[in-house]
Amino acid sequence: MTLRFVGIDPNTGGGGSPTVWVEEESADLVLQGPEAEEVLRALVGETQWVAGHAVGIPPHETVIRIPARMISILREACDVAEQRARLR
Repeated sequence: MTLRFVGIDPNTGGGGSPTVWVEEESADLVLQGPEAEEVLRALVGETQWVAGHAVGIPPHETVIRIPARMISILREACDVAEQRARLR
């Protein structure tokens, strides 16, 4: 597995902070960020967002929060992933 670093929260203080990579082989986005607070997890987990789709957050998934100031980094990551996917 090879990760291509795309960007980190520009307001990072040197500790853990939201970060975005693209996994080279699959072209998947890989995100690190603070786990969503309980009220946000409840909203996500208790709402049926798509008719007929199961409600809840599966045990193998989580909800993270990525700050709006990272939108340009996410766009770049999407471009990198899209280009990478074309090469497969």
